[in-house]
Amino acid sequence: MTHPFEIELETTLPASPEQVWEAIATGPGIDSWFMGRNEVEPREGGVAAMETGAHREEAVVTAYEPGTRFATRTATAEDGRFMAFEYLIEGRGGGSTVLRVVHSGLLGDDWQDEYDALRRGWPFHLHTLREYLTHFAGRAGVPVFVVAPSEGQSAQEVLAALARGLSLPTPVAVGARAHAAPAGLPPLDGEVVWSDDERMEIRTADGLYTFHHGSGMALMFHHLFGPDTERAEAAWQQWLTGLLG
Repeated sequence: MTHPFEIELETTLPASPEQVWEAIATGPGIDSWFMGRNEVEPREGGVAAMETGAHREEAVVTAYEPGTRFATRTATAEDGRFMAFEYLIEGRGGGSTVLRVVHSGLLGDDWQDEYDALRRGWPFHLHTLREYLTHFAGRAGVPVFVVAPSEGQSAQEVLAALARGLSLPTPVAVGARAHAAPAGLPPLDGEVVWSDDERMEIRTADGLYTFHHGSGMALMFHHLFGPDTERAEAAWQQWLTGLLG
């Protein structure tokens, strides 16, 4: 049985409405702070697609008002489930912008767990958007997606392994300095800018690196703004697999 839901958030961003629009309504912009590889047809009725690994999800652009409003909606599944996203942009003084996000739709039988995961995730995603607009505005990020099983380890054991691999003490605290050296890549040296029970984010001079730790697996969603990104996904896959193996 489906269950309706709605999550609404508002944040003030240190960017112009035009910069926020580029970040939330274009493929390269979404690549720079959200999840996966993204494509957006810039018109109402166009296709907005997200690809994570081998999974591709498409939605229809239901509103396309440059600098003001962008919305999408997935197709309705056989059981009635769908997802809808709406972004409302309003410029403010001092070069800032208020962004309001409304995520709604119908969830399935285990809707409570799904809803809780979405509710916990959105503050993190908006934080990443702020980090992008503050430190990398105007630059298109290369998304890196990596997943690896943890051979039955608990979420806490996965977190401990990630912390060791990133030279971080536990518990992982915002402001801590991280270091890692994936084979074939420049070393990662940066600062923890987000840490909670499910994920941590590290900002370096050339990227935003996110590590998700769960029971049975770990995920990475990185956004890279420096050179030599072609080998990054394979190198991080090797690093994560070796860490959890």
